[in-house]
Amino acid sequence: MAEAVAWEQLPEPLRARLADVAAAAVGGMPYAEVPVPLRRLARFTPAKRAKLGAPALVAQLHSSAAFRAAVIAWWVEHRPGELDPGAADPLTAAAAAVLAEDDGAAEAVRVATRRAEVGELRAELDAALCRVEKLTAELERLRGELAEARSQARTVDDRRDAEYQQLRRRVSEQGARLRASLDARTTAEQALADLRCGAEEQLAAMRAERDRERERAEAERHRADRAAAEVAAARQAAREARQADEVRLGLLVDTLGGAVAGLRRELALGGGGPRPADLVAGTRDAPGVETAADGLAALDALLAIPSVHLVVDGYNVSKTGYPELPLADQRTRLVTQLGALAARTGIEVTVVFDGAGVVTAPIRGARGVRVLFSDRGVLADDVIRSLVAAEPEGRPVVVATSDRAVVASVRRRGAYAMPSAVLLARLVRP
Repeated sequence: MAEAVAWEQLPEPLRARLADVAAAAVGGMPYAEVPVPLRRLARFTPAKRAKLGAPALVAQLHSSAAFRAAVIAWWVEHRPGELDPGAADPLTAAAAAVLAEDDGAAEAVRVATRRAEVGELRAELDAALCRVEKLTAELERLRGELAEARSQARTVDDRRDAEYQQLRRRVSEQGARLRASLDARTTAEQALADLRCGAEEQLAAMRAERDRERERAEAERHRADRAAAEVAAARQAAREARQADEVRLGLLVDTLGGAVAGLRRELALGGGGPRPADLVAGTRDAPGVETAADGLAALDALLAIPSVHLVVDGYNVSKTGYPELPLADQRTRLVTQLGALAARTGIEVTVVFDGAGVVTAPIRGARGVRVLFSDRGVLADDVIRSLVAAEPEGRPVVVATSDRAVVASVRRRGAYAMPSAVLLARLVRP
């Protein structure tokens, strides 16, 4: 009985040859005769078919006797004599014997396996011999480099000995020069010491003279600085005085112009009523008016005077009108109402608050309203007195406050005083 072939143990070269044989047959067989698992490979080129489909082709040859017979028939028909168990190539003979299931198939497989092993050993031997040749060439190259390095080292040693001898001669010569230099240095140091003594004496005298000149120059500079400071102070004082006079003159001219315009309007109307000057004189006692109507009428008359300046005691008015609010809200509400009053009447409005208790950012003044805060340690009452004193003589100034001391002091300076309640009544009415 013939020995069976173990397909699972076929050597790799034989499996590759079987895949090549099957790939060639599949490419030439009718599409209907190609096994279903191999039909996808039939569209590939023979080389690509054998490379990518080798496992599937070998598996189909192993499992299908009909496929093996079809492959043998295709080779006999199209390539007669190429697939023969007696072929000279052991792999081709083994592939033909395995496909034909000859009795000598197992022996042919063993022969092919041995031939493949011998080929692999021969290839390994060739590779080993090639490596030996490369290593031999590398060894010869290294030996040449070593000989060259030894030659260079001998050359370097000879050069080093020559340089050493040359350096010894130089050191000897430098030693002689050094001794001569040391002697010369000793002589020079002695001469330098003598010169230094004389130079120090001259330097001391020159420093004393320099200090005297510096003191004289410093005194002259101080005198010049004081003179320059006095001149600058005088110029600044003159400039401030000129600016203050110009401001006062401008305000006085505006006041006189407004008064003249008011008189002309009244004369044009033909009325025989009181003149603006009469109204001003009659309102000195306006803070004493007890009825709201009289107080508002007097305030409206004062605010109608041309170029009038309304000065408001901030906290005195706000605490009278809305004491339940926090100080910051009081300031905001009062400034807003004063802005509306300034917009309606066109008068100049200044409101003064005590700045000592302000811990948040001060509010910005509304349009037409100047908001001032007294400095630390300065009362708002003193700022109001200073504002009244700064106005030119003849300009109407109205101070809104209920502080009796402030009222008395501003009246002495010719200003009109109005109680806080009267101003509040005007602020809440359109």
